[in-house]
Amino acid sequence: MTVTYNLPEGPRIPRLVRLFKFITQPIQYVEDFAKVYGDNFTIWSSRESHFVYFSHPQALEKIFTSNANCFDTGGGGSPLLELLLGKSSLILLEGDRHQRQRQLLTPPFHGERMRAYGHAIREITGQVTQQWQMGKPFNIRASMQEITMRVILRVVFGVDEGSMFEELRQLLTILLDFMGSPLMSSTLFFGFTQKDYGAWSPWGRMVRLIEKIDELIYTLIDQRRADVAENRQDILSLLISARYEDGQPMSNAELRDELMTMLVAGHETTASALTWAFYWIDSLPEVREKLSQELDTIDENLEPSSIAKLPYLTAVCQETLRFYPIVLNAFFRRTNNPVEIMGYKLPKGTLVVPSIYLAHHREEVYPQSKQFRPERFLERQFSPYEYLPFGGGNRRCIGLAFAQYEMKIVLATILSQFRVSRLSKRPVRPVRRGLTLAAPGGMRMVASKWGSRE
Repeated sequence: MTVTYNLPEGPRIPRLVRLFKFITQPIQYVEDFAKVYGDNFTIWSSRESHFVYFSHPQALEKIFTSNANCFDTGGGGSPLLELLLGKSSLILLEGDRHQRQRQLLTPPFHGERMRAYGHAIREITGQVTQQWQMGKPFNIRASMQEITMRVILRVVFGVDEGSMFEELRQLLTILLDFMGSPLMSSTLFFGFTQKDYGAWSPWGRMVRLIEKIDELIYTLIDQRRADVAENRQDILSLLISARYEDGQPMSNAELRDELMTMLVAGHETTASALTWAFYWIDSLPEVREKLSQELDTIDENLEPSSIAKLPYLTAVCQETLRFYPIVLNAFFRRTNNPVEIMGYKLPKGTLVVPSIYLAHHREEVYPQSKQFRPERFLERQFSPYEYLPFGGGNRRCIGLAFAQYEMKIVLATILSQFRVSRLSKRPVRPVRRGLTLAAPGGMRMVASKWGSRE
């Protein structure tokens, strides 16, 4: 019996033209196609595998809840991810190996451990903001990156001072800034640039940076394994003591790959989200006023876990992640067998793209979606197929609770002491930063102490 496949309509434009817009105008890229073709559209490829975008909650539920036989969902095959994260990274694993690793990695990000992390986040935020000079402009993104980098190094790597800390911080900052540069953002999408042509080439420079970082990480792992008597609570130490179901520990290579995964997934993304939050809070006086009133009800001795439960603060963070999600799409899935979604019959090998951005701007779900309105999260709850800033299904980010927690603690710590305002009040649009979206890197702000707290 012959099966008839039918894919949604979509643009048929040359790949280079399409890629140029995808790289330089990532938001407009999906918005323009959605305006013409609606909820579901196909990006036709000259090869056999076409990209089919879905954003309807019904389609996303089907994609995220289908059994593992329907889709491959790993990031394998990406030279960048394999170079940066390593082949043992949770992001690149498939099937049983992915599930096994996920079970081992999840516990440190939940429960009582979060309380200890909260105190560290608040302390680090205070250290960074102490360097601000009142009334003197500073780069808000650079400050947020400094906070999130220090948090990762202390909470995940277990280092917060000394030569190892300084060297790791410097190398990791150089690597991530280089990856987010326009030059590297462009090379991510062209295979011929992903080769080591020597230290002068973009890819070659990245290879050498990662080699230096790996040397430090493996030294740190060896040191931590030798410190078995110490009751350390950093995530690296917890993972060293964790065991798979067969009683085996993680290898050094597995530990290295998961540390790099947590760094890349948790540093840039949270710094970008915090930068957007400050942008919106400054742009909308009514949001700033409501948040200030809520923060005025807390005292400085309140536990971070209690701060994280503040309803309006939580809603501001949720709306920030809705409006401009840091990653435009969830992990794409490749169909292992023919699959039907929303009445479309997709052949084996189709690349299915769950669009986070388009899902977050559906007018029937989020009326006036182009308005920043935290109240929508106080008025109703959204399903995981309507609101998915951390992806969905078995690929949903395991650090989502930690990322939201960190966001709220940093915002509350800063905004209870300072008023932070942009120098230029012109609206800004997201720009590509490697594989993510971010506010333009040059956004400058100025801080002033609240009058009542001077």
